[in-house]
Amino acid sequence: MNDPTPWPPGVARPAQRALSAAGITGLSDLSGRSRASLAAMHGMGPRALKALEDALTEAGLPPLAD
Repeated sequence: MNDPTPWPPGVARPAQRALSAAGITGLSDLSGRSRASLAAMHGMGPRALKALEDALTEAGLPPLAD
């Protein structure tokens, strides 16, 4: 199966499902989101948050809000 939204390594399937359920389909959808709102999602752990933050930085996108 080909994954249409390749998340960075460290974002496990439960976190990917939580993002999808919230309508977040890619890194650009994280713009304006707070770290706390993502951390509150079921399945979103510290490793996934760190991976997402690193990927945002690498892509030149705005970081998560505090």
